[in-house]
Amino acid sequence: MLMRTDPFRELDRLAQQLAGSGTWTRPSAMAMDAYREGDEFVVAFDLPGVSAEAIDIDVERNMLTVKAERRPSAKADDVQMELSERPLGVFSRQIVLADTLDTERIAADYDAGVLTLRIPIAERAKPRKIMVGGESSPKQISG
Repeated sequence: MLMRTDPFRELDRLAQQLAGSGTWTRPSAMAMDAYREGDEFVVAFDLPGVSAEAIDIDVERNMLTVKAERRPSAKADDVQMELSERPLGVFSRQIVLADTLDTERIAADYDAGVLTLRIPIAERAKPRKIMVGGESSPKQISG
C-alpha cells in the first residue's frame, strides 16, 4: 500500500478523472518548450512512456500538429492496481509556424521521453548585409 503526503495530489487526480483522458477527437495537451538555437527553431515535447511508433507529426501549410498516444501497459491477470496517476490516452499540440521557418527540412528526434523537433530558419529570413554602391570619385557639377 502506498502512503500519500501531498494533500492536493488527490484533488489533481480527481480533476484529471473529471476531465477524462484524451481521445483522438478530444486529446489532452502535452507540455512543451520552444526556443531558438542558432539557425534553428527547436520545439521539445514531454512524452514519457510513449513509444516512438505512437507519435504522429504532421505539417500542413504552417500548422504543425503533434499527436501521441500512451496506452496502458499489459498486466498479468493476478495484478491488482493500487494507484494509477500516470495519464493515459491521446495527447496533442498544434503550433502555427512562422513563414520564416523551413518546414520542408524538419528533423525529429525522440530520446528519454522527449520529442525534439528542429526546424531550420529559412535562408530568406536570415539577416544579411546589403552593400551600397556608388561612384568611387566625386563629380563636380558645372552649370
